[in-house]
Amino acid sequence: MKRAVTISLDAMGGDHGPAVVLAGAAMSLARDPNARFILYGNSAAVEPVLSGLPALREASEFRHTDVAVRMDDKPSQALRMGRRVSSMWLAIEAVKKGEADVAVSAGNTGALMAMAKFCLRTMAHIERPAIAALWPTVRGRSVVLDVGATIGADAQHLVDLAIMGAAMARTVLGVTKPTVGLLNVGVEEIKGVEAVKEAGRVLREASMPGLDYHGFVEGDDLGKGTVDVVVTEGFAGNIALKTAEGTAKQIAGYLRAEMGRTLMDKIGYLLAKRAFSALKARMDPRTVNGGVFLGLDGIVIKSHGGTDAEGFSAAVDLARDMARHDLMSKIRDMLEHTPAPATP
Repeated sequence: MKRAVTISLDAMGGDHGPAVVLAGAAMSLARDPNARFILYGNSAAVEPVLSGLPALREASEFRHTDVAVRMDDKPSQALRMGRRVSSMWLAIEAVKKGEADVAVSAGNTGALMAMAKFCLRTMAHIERPAIAALWPTVRGRSVVLDVGATIGADAQHLVDLAIMGAAMARTVLGVTKPTVGLLNVGVEEIKGVEAVKEAGRVLREASMPGLDYHGFVEGDDLGKGTVDVVVTEGFAGNIALKTAEGTAKQIAGYLRAEMGRTLMDKIGYLLAKRAFSALKARMDPRTVNGGVFLGLDGIVIKSHGGTDAEGFSAAVDLARDMARHDLMSKIRDMLEHTPAPATP
């Protein structure tokens, strides 16, 4: 029997609040009846939705709070006003107290990171946390990090990202020794800024048992799935993520426009409908929803704020897998066997 995992949820987070959060949790629970939930939110908003989800109610403990972090709150404002009382903070604090194995929120990203870092602190030897995302590729999926937690990176931070990303790939992708690449402007070792080249040297010479360093990769390798883990700093990673999301929407828009242009186009669409449905499923961002906050002394998952119930359920599934397969222990074990980059 699978180990039961307890997941704390910020029921008030995201653009749609309890309606999506609870429905998504119920969908995830249907796939894994061993899951348990602690729900934080305003009873006036949560109870009417929860009453219509009897299985989720049975598997959950609800804890009322009047305070919710708004999507437009600045991180400093949210931390000042919502610390210790908001649904977001309480969901994170449940992980710190050991009441929950992992926390999930679709709320304000900046506020969630600020609260998570303040409440959980970073792991030993990790200076800055990162956000890791699952990335659909022609081969399946890859882990990409950092996609926006921190801007800029020295060699040590990039090495830390490689270790944490490899641990996540082992957990989510089931790869014993994930291949890791550093995102760069070329694959040649002489190219790139010094921090990237130094991080590459460390990873190449370290021969760590938990990862297989591939070398430098370029932007087009993201979609190819050249490696299991792509490492970059948060500025470039966030741009890459938003570019990929925009490109997917652009292609979908082109297809919709062309398929309805003429009668023959419509007939062609009907004949190829199954293939288009498969393409849509592979490009559906909801299936890879959920950014993992890595480097904290506890697991926090950020769901996209505008997702629907199906998308939120994917984030809950991801949270459950991270906890069940002991992501934290994998990261700690790999950090203990990592040499430090050379001091400039």
